[in-house]
Amino acid sequence: MKKEFIKIDIENGYYLFKLKNILAERNISINKLMRDTNTDFKVLKRLFYGNLVRIDIFVLARLCDYLNCTIHDIIEYVPNK
Repeated sequence: MKKEFIKIDIENGYYLFKLKNILAERNISINKLMRDTNTDFKVLKRLFYGNLVRIDIFVLARLCDYLNCTIHDIIEYVPNK
């Protein structure tokens, strides 16, 4: 399976949003994730596609607990070199 990350460029580097891949690898739908983690669908879609300005650390903690992963598995920041 080819991994496709959502890349969002910012001034000092870029972010890679990886939630889409994690769900695909584990055969979990965004609707199941929403129900099982009690997280708003709009919030998950923003994390899914990188369409956000702020990141809620409590949401990330719930997702990491549910998916048994780290924040780095969901979002990665890569600074310019």
